[in-house]
Amino acid sequence: MNWKTYLSAILVVLAIVFLFGFAPKEASPESHVAPEPSTAAANYQKYCAGCHGEKLEKFAAKSWMDEKGTGSAVNSIKNGIADMGMPSFQKTFTSEEIEALAAYVKKGIPADRTSLKAATKSGEIVESESQKFVVDTVVTGLNVPWGLAFLPNGDLLITERSGSLYRFSKGKLSAPIEGLPKLVAKGQGGLMDICLHPDYGKNGWIYISFSSPNAQSTKVIANTAILRAKLQGNKLVDQQVIFKGTPETDKSHHFGSKLAFDRQGHLYFGIGDRGQHFDFPQKLDNTNGKIHRINDDGSIPTDNPFAGKQGAIASIYSYGHRNPQGTCIHPVTGELWVTEHGPRGGDELNQVQPGLNYGWPVICYGINYDGTILTELTEKEGMEQPVSYWLPSIAPCGMTFLPGDKYKKWRNNLFVGSLRFQYLERLVINGHSVQHREKLLEGIGRVRNVVVSPEGYLYVAVENPGKIVKLIPID
Repeated sequence: MNWKTYLSAILVVLAIVFLFGFAPKEASPESHVAPEPSTAAANYQKYCAGCHGEKLEKFAAKSWMDEKGTGSAVNSIKNGIADMGMPSFQKTFTSEEIEALAAYVKKGIPADRTSLKAATKSGEIVESESQKFVVDTVVTGLNVPWGLAFLPNGDLLITERSGSLYRFSKGKLSAPIEGLPKLVAKGQGGLMDICLHPDYGKNGWIYISFSSPNAQSTKVIANTAILRAKLQGNKLVDQQVIFKGTPETDKSHHFGSKLAFDRQGHLYFGIGDRGQHFDFPQKLDNTNGKIHRINDDGSIPTDNPFAGKQGAIASIYSYGHRNPQGTCIHPVTGELWVTEHGPRGGDELNQVQPGLNYGWPVICYGINYDGTILTELTEKEGMEQPVSYWLPSIAPCGMTFLPGDKYKKWRNNLFVGSLRFQYLERLVINGHSVQHREKLLEGIGRVRNVVVSPEGYLYVAVENPGKIVKLIPID
């Protein structure tokens, strides 16, 4: 072979290597190139921070922290610690990723070991029917926490029914946020739900439901109103009341009113019958005993079922409700689901359709509080049956569907808080029917609300004493 032929052969080989990425096996990046440090940090936040804290603050002080090297940490990550509920990550990470993660943890452990708090103890692990989890108390010092909303940076906005709004950030509650409207904090009324606009990152709108008084009346009369505003520092600015229920009454109960946006940007909420069930729910000339649907600025969607109908309130989406409080959108179907309080028995779960009559007080599965018969009817033509109902009443309040894969066996299940019996109920929904129920957190306290954080964790608000807990899943 002359030198020209030899040179040509070399060039051909180099071209093949360049074009097709041929390389010796021992140079495989998967098996020999260590991950970047940022990968270890990302893996920690995704897989470990839920139990061990975003800043590695939830580790029990152990001897491995002072050992040379990362052998013990690698072993724990690779093989898990069964009696503590820690799973094995052997199938999740490569050996190099485990090494990098162990080094990240070892380096990040605070020097002051007395500040550490164990993530779990074996006796704290809750084994439900299909999911193990740990209950982590996140916020204390509250009374009746009503609404919860997570800001994009992970901070949590919390409404207290008595009329205070707080921001929980980096483990601390802020001073009360200023700029709230005047409200009537009496009975079941006060500062209620809170949610963010679906495009909050672009427009900054926050929505709040509250019991709004009539400023001109010498008598204290009120009804549910919806405010939107923006948060600037520790103050609400650009406040706009975009909805006010009518008529106002002097009753102090049945205000509703959980908030939920659908995929199209419509805002849904309920207003109760305001304690006057024979006056309002079956009539369309008032807002009470109804589910409402408005645009994000308070205007009326043109396809609302009663828009343009003479004598009807245009925001009405459905009617014949007693006191709807749980309001949420199914993550797969986009359908609106609502829970509402019955009288003595007959709390309902409804999949709400536009323009339909849900029957209160003509049909009901409950009775009056004094034991007398409210109505002989449980069904009637032209009135909808609930998907399910509770006997006796559990007093359902906040509810949410659970999307995502944080809790592998609970995906798209519905979670409903019980005020009366002090537990969180898990419902398995198949189409428009309840296939299974399970009681969780029995005896924890009056469960006022349950929401899902942006990371996919369940947070539960409990009242008297008020606190917020997080359910940390364990595989």
